[in-house]
Amino acid sequence: MKQLKHWQDPVNALIGVWTIASPWIMNFAGEPTLSYNATIVGMLLVAVALGATFVPRAWEEWSEAIIGVWMIVSPWALHFAEQRDARMTFVITGVVVTALALWTLATDREYTPWMHRGASQ
Repeated sequence: MKQLKHWQDPVNALIGVWTIASPWIMNFAGEPTLSYNATIVGMLLVAVALGATFVPRAWEEWSEAIIGVWMIVSPWALHFAEQRDARMTFVITGVVVTALALWTLATDREYTPWMHRGASQ
């Protein structure tokens, strides 16, 4: 069995599942824009995070970071920022996703050799 390279990727996959389920859990499933956004973003996050889990590549981490940033800005971009529960769900989840992806990028020597050159000399 192949060893897990980054624990952050399965966590982001679980966050993707949460994102898909969040409209029903947080009671904003009746809002089509919110539900579609949560479903599409959640499915993308699950797919990219699972890809990064099984075949790790830097572009997948960057994709997770971009998805996280979208989650942070989507309440304002899609005009649902006035709905506190939905806004907080997307912003907090987006911050966590982005932080985990950037953490992986910053700590993996294969992804950022330029950051680690000075440390190994």
